[in-house]
Order: sequence, then structure tokens, then C-alpha cells
Amino acid sequence: MIGMLVGQVASIDARSALIVVSGVGYETYMPSQDLSSLHEGQEARVYTSLQVSQDALTLYGFTTQAAKRMFLQVQKVSGIGPKVALSMLSTLNVDRLLQAISEGDVTSLSSAPGLGKKGAQKIILELKGSLDSSILADSSNDSTQSNKQIVDSSVQCVIEGLVSLGWRQVDAQRAVEQVCADNNISTPISDADLPNVLRMALASLDRGR
Repeated sequence: MIGMLVGQVASIDARSALIVVSGVGYETYMPSQDLSSLHEGQEARVYTSLQVSQDALTLYGFTTQAAKRMFLQVQKVSGIGPKVALSMLSTLNVDRLLQAISEGDVTSLSSAPGLGKKGAQKIILELKGSLDSSILADSSNDSTQSNKQIVDSSVQCVIEGLVSLGWRQVDAQRAVEQVCADNNISTPISDADLPNVLRMALASLDRGR
């Protein structure tokens, strides 16, 4: 069973991404919100679920473990297949889906194409109060990881600038971290502070030659 892909995004269309792992391209159907967070050439980690039918093997993917667990959870409701589950996650994010189910919000659930009011009522009836608690934990962890990535991306922007000027990445990273600590600059680094951090880190590296 293919549970996760770590590779390069080769292409993206309205419904899927082609992810290349060790020379093999995997066509992976994903929620629209997840697809919008990817770009061609990016190294991506995608949590996957392989769905087997009589005439096809279809790979579905998600950028968070919480989304994958929700995808699998809603399919425990009779009549809800992978296409409808994917539609739900394209319409509402995991936190909003959990909220809609726990609050019995038929209107929000039935806004997903292919579901309908009766399907939404059935999901609420069968899952309300019995959703896997691990989804909540994963959703919280995914949020924390997302915040960490925001921090890392701002610091990485400065590091890449220094590397482009000929400095080693390890030295550039150490300089940026030291400058932020010495000048009480919090991360993620604001757009206004980025040029100053780059200038001070460069000066620090020059002094250490």
C-alpha cells in the first residue's frame, strides 16, 4: 500500500498533481486547497491513500495527515465514496468539516458537490460524536507544523540570498540566527526587516573571514 510520497511535483492540473519519486511519476488526485499550495518543481511530502475498484487503481493525496484521516473516516459512512470524500475536502478544510459534523450543520456539508442534503444528514447521523480523536490531534499538529514552515521560509529567504553571494549554507544559517538573536528580531522575519537582516548577516560573515 502506498501511504506517502516524497518527491518532486512535475505538473499540476485542476484535479491532480504528478509527483515523481525515484523516476516514477504518480498521478495523485488531491483536494483543490492542497493543489493550490503546490507548485511545479517543488519537493513535496504527500500523504496518500490507494483506492482499489474493479477497473482502476486510484491514488488520492493530501498535504496533511489530518486531511487523509478525514478522507478515510467519512468513507465509513455507507454510500460515501472517495470522489465525494475528496469533494468535501475541496469545499471545507478539516477543521471546518469537523465543526460542521459536530454541530449538525447540514447546509455547510451539503455545499460539497456530489453530496446533497440526504448524504450530509447521513454523515452527521453516523459520525457525530464518534469521529476519530486522532484527526483532532493531527489537525493541531498540522497547524503547528504550518506555522513552523512560515518561520523557516522567511529565514530561508535570507539564507538563500547569502548562499547566492558565495557563502556556505551552514555559515549563512548560523549568521542569520545570531543576527536575529542579537537584535531581538522575531521570526517569521517581517518584509521590512528582511533587507536589514541580510545586511547585518553579511557584515557578520565578512568580519569572521
